[in-house]
Amino acid sequence: FVFPLVDSEELGPGWWRASLYALAMLHLFLGVNIVADKFVASIEAITSSKRRVIQRNTGRVITVSVWNGTVANLTLMAIGSSAPEILLSVIEILGGGCFSGALGPSTIVGSAAFNLFVIIGVCILAIPPGETRQIKELGVFRVTAAFSIFAYIWLVGIVQVHTPDVVDIGEALLTLGMLPVLIMVAYLTD
Repeated sequence: FVFPLVDSEELGPGWWRASLYALAMLHLFLGVNIVADKFVASIEAITSSKRRVIQRNTGRVITVSVWNGTVANLTLMAIGSSAPEILLSVIEILGGGCFSGALGPSTIVGSAAFNLFVIIGVCILAIPPGETRQIKELGVFRVTAAFSIFAYIWLVGIVQVHTPDVVDIGEALLTLGMLPVLIMVAYLTD
């Protein structure tokens, strides 16, 4: 629907068009890289903020973080790293009369599966032989793991079983309402 951009584009040889599209993709990837770098730097600046407070019982001045690391990861980092998938899904939903197509849910599930399997696998492979790593915050890990599994089951339930290929307002609001629950449970566990 988008390509060819102009009618004369089809007149050129295939290799010329492929080269043009490859250059356009490289340009877009460079733009995404710049935006991602700025976003991560912003998150680091926000989450590294500290303030001094006076302890009530001792009267000592201590330095505390403004942001909880777990909350920052579940909100700022998750939204930033998933923004392309979220926007793609929103565009598809709005363009399709609030019917879920193959692209939106598949993109989100595919991205989550990639994060779950490939990124974790690469992290495991990056550990030098003979060394080990441990998860420090097992409680938060358990909470996020349980919510992740529930999210997959929930997505299948609303898109395939309850209202096939339609996401109604109630399902959307209930799904959105689960995010604050996850953040609060993870914060309390942390």
